[in-house]
Amino acid sequence: MKGLDRMNSYEQKKLILLNDFKEKSKYGKIGINKKTSNLFRNREGNKQKINIRDFNKVISIDKENLTAEVEGMTTFETLVNETLKHNLLPPVVPQLKMITLGGAISGIGIEASSFKYGLVHETVIEMDIITGKGEIITCSRKENSDIFYGIPNSYGTLGYILRAKIKLIKAKNFVKLEHRKYENSQSYFRDIADLCRNKNYDFIDGTVFNENEMYITLGTFTYDVPYKSNYKYMKIFYKSIQKNKTDYLTTSDFIWRWDPDWFWKSKVFLMQNFIPRLLFGKFMLNSKFYLALKKFNEKYKVTKLFSKFKKKSEAVIQDVGIPIENCISFFNFFNSEIKIKPFWICPMKQINQTIFPLFELDSNKLYIDFGFWDFVESNKEEGFYNRLIEGEVERLKGKKSLYSESFYNKENFYKIYNGKVYFVTKKKYDPHNVFLDLYEKCVNRR
Repeated sequence: MKGLDRMNSYEQKKLILLNDFKEKSKYGKIGINKKTSNLFRNREGNKQKINIRDFNKVISIDKENLTAEVEGMTTFETLVNETLKHNLLPPVVPQLKMITLGGAISGIGIEASSFKYGLVHETVIEMDIITGKGEIITCSRKENSDIFYGIPNSYGTLGYILRAKIKLIKAKNFVKLEHRKYENSQSYFRDIADLCRNKNYDFIDGTVFNENEMYITLGTFTYDVPYKSNYKYMKIFYKSIQKNKTDYLTTSDFIWRWDPDWFWKSKVFLMQNFIPRLLFGKFMLNSKFYLALKKFNEKYKVTKLFSKFKKKSEAVIQDVGIPIENCISFFNFFNSEIKIKPFWICPMKQINQTIFPLFELDSNKLYIDFGFWDFVESNKEEGFYNRLIEGEVERLKGKKSLYSESFYNKENFYKIYNGKVYFVTKKKYDPHNVFLDLYEKCVNRR
């Protein structure tokens, strides 16, 4: 009855939303009102907002067919908590608890299982979407397939996901980790490619501390472990990679291993120092708190008060996917020109042979996501280093995620992100441009 009650609740929420949309769309552009945001670029203001924040429940889990029906604003924390009760998991769980399922589908969600299962949107069977026409439609590979394949990397500019039916995988109680150290990039990327082809592991990612110290982390589900590590309080996960050749975590702690320190960005809040961590760690060490601080700063411009006392810098917060054969070139460029340390490495492969046009990858190739999130000292013009990265990613036939600031000109942006297909789909499902277009939303910062 629980699943039925939640489905009835979902149907009621849809009716309320349709009325809200009808009223708000009279006054121009529409955005959404939601509780969470993992965007690292300015959000657009001065729009009417429809309320989809209450679409945040797991409707049902089918243990026999390994599927789940989930509302679009459900966080992965909520989703994982529910699925683990049945020893199940979504095939790809992005690293931070507050990322929503809808956000990971319409953005680009990856994790250490992406070499095996692809990106988050490849785990979707069907979706309900509210379009710019004020209609709620169901789409799948066979029904309304153009918007089904068009939603990934559309960031809500074609419609918003209200419900998704997704695949699940079986999980075990624990994950065994093996950290392999490398001292040169050639053998590092060669072995990543070999390990991904063999598929003997459940998870593969990596951490680069400098040009001569890099690690591949291999994860395997297991039922029994000799001990359990805990990185939710005083111990820091990424620092353990340099110390431990092997490690063991509960499956839940493994899934959220990066969340307490937001990878390594907790240093910005002094939370990698012993005293602040001891005093405040039990409630500060999570992505929800960091995102709340980020939102507070965006509203009240706290950091601007201190900017005159600091050296000028540029925020370089990006994830870029590079074909494996070009990774050494990007690695050398990045270490020479950008010099952020550490940075994250995550292999990914598009499993589905059908093209997702707004984030088109070659399904015959392995890609490596380079994730780097920090500031670079700069006396250059705004966006200098980000533009440098964008140019190199394009030259190396890679793809950049759009959750953070972008500096492309409009013509080049739509060449990279398939504007021809995008505007055909946009015209069909949002003919009156009720939602912003993709360039307006992801590049323009006015």
